[in-house]
Amino acid sequence: MDADQLSTSLRGLAGRDLASAGIHEALQQVSDACVAIFGVTGSGVMLADDQNVTRYVASSDGPGRILETAESETTQGPCTQAFVDVTAVASRDVATDPRWPDLAAAVAGHGIHAVLGVPVRLGGVVVGTLDVYRDEVHEWTAEERQSLVQYAEVTSRTLAALLQAHRAGELAAQLQYALDHRIVVERGVGYLMASRGVDAVSAFNLLRTSARRDRRKIGDVATEVLLGRPLPAS
Repeated sequence: MDADQLSTSLRGLAGRDLASAGIHEALQQVSDACVAIFGVTGSGVMLADDQNVTRYVASSDGPGRILETAESETTQGPCTQAFVDVTAVASRDVATDPRWPDLAAAVAGHGIHAVLGVPVRLGGVVVGTLDVYRDEVHEWTAEERQSLVQYAEVTSRTLAALLQAHRAGELAAQLQYALDHRIVVERGVGYLMASRGVDAVSAFNLLRTSARRDRRKIGDVATEVLLGRPLPAS
């Protein structure tokens, strides 16, 4: 798809009255349109919960839902990496990608191969990801990555409209928590990366594991880390 075709498609989708729908219905439409526009096998949206961990919200098909659920459960994959690193992340074949062995095992046999994830922002803060996959091995081009980044802006505008129309329900509180605590979580991740010599996703998972174990909010745990209090031993 060239730039003019993409712009036309994005304007058409942006013109739909998605704010009149519920959160799941609206994001389902966004996912379905993504498949039609980009010619991928499937697409989906993940949003942060009140632990600042991305969860499945909508997908165009069953395998897409399996992919997103597997990423949440294994804390591995392009979509998880895109959320933590705030950048587009691609895999030509997650079934054989050595970066995420647990994810590969979880999606085996479901026809999920090439995956591309990009961050979704709300008010400039990353609150989730937009994800696409192909049922075959595929090298994602720079143009494909940039086009999906542009498409993620449609998702962002849809979320903003839904929140303004008060149609996001309980999800609104979760997104607000993500907005309020994203910066402190990112700082906590940076501190753990430097102090423990781990990558961003590993540092994020240290915070998440500690928060879950103690039934606390991840933002509170990150705040204590920044105050110099060590994480409890696993």
